[in-house]
Amino acid sequence: MQMTAESKDSAGVASQGGAKREIFLPPDRERLKEGGTPHVVAKNFSIFYGDFEAVKKVNADILSKYVTAIIGPSGCGKSTFLRAINRMNDLIPSCHTTGTLMFEGEDIYGKYTDEVLLRKRIGMVFQKPNPFPKSIFDNIAYGPRLHGVNDKKILAEIVEKSLRKAVLWDEVSDRLDRNALGLSGGQQQRLCVARALAVEPDILLLDEPTSALDPKATAKIEDLIEELRGSYTILIVTHNMQQASRVSDHTMFFYEGDLVEYAPTKHLFTNPRDQVTEDYITGRFS
Repeated sequence: MQMTAESKDSAGVASQGGAKREIFLPPDRERLKEGGTPHVVAKNFSIFYGDFEAVKKVNADILSKYVTAIIGPSGCGKSTFLRAINRMNDLIPSCHTTGTLMFEGEDIYGKYTDEVLLRKRIGMVFQKPNPFPKSIFDNIAYGPRLHGVNDKKILAEIVEKSLRKAVLWDEVSDRLDRNALGLSGGQQQRLCVARALAVEPDILLLDEPTSALDPKATAKIEDLIEELRGSYTILIVTHNMQQASRVSDHTMFFYEGDLVEYAPTKHLFTNPRDQVTEDYITGRFS
């Protein structure tokens, strides 16, 4: 499906073929009444690889303690946007940003931002499980040790607490000294979640965390997201629209670098406001 060139004004309104279309945001006022607050705020935020604008002037408030799914076809900018939130794109030499991306009122890309501390507060789990070639215990204890925790009793408490949060403790409590690479793929992915939780982050970024897993392991990760709901701000990139509809409160739909629509998940999937969104979720293009 072809789209005409688009641009956005400072209010976050995209124009397509001369006609303006609104970018729909979640009902922040209602969420604020429930105690929710914007946790990450993007204002005309763009991400470039060299001269190529991969993410285009995004304006969005991501609310605290809710699950937000990010969907869209391959190459649309969704993973690039996710990685920007804890500056993982800094590892790509040609990558740079314009506009503003704020975390709790502070500029993520400000010159005084400490990337190490930022990634402590904004943890990330990747598409493929990537446990360290260490024991299960040492995988979980790695982050706390990096941040100065060396007391064995405290570390043991952190390891157990993190594995319980990741719904993995009962499966591995009797083999914490064994190499984590001996776990199944689904267990390794939950271990990676536990490792991220061990440093007590505020936000958890999940980049297609189940794409390499079988249906049974996928169900356990989705159950885990449900367990963590309300305790962390969670963003999940997924190609699986059924998964997005099951696990998320809000959904962001990206297409060709644009945030086309951002709405409560139920509304976006049952009553999309934009034709491009409807075409995508009904399978007219992928």
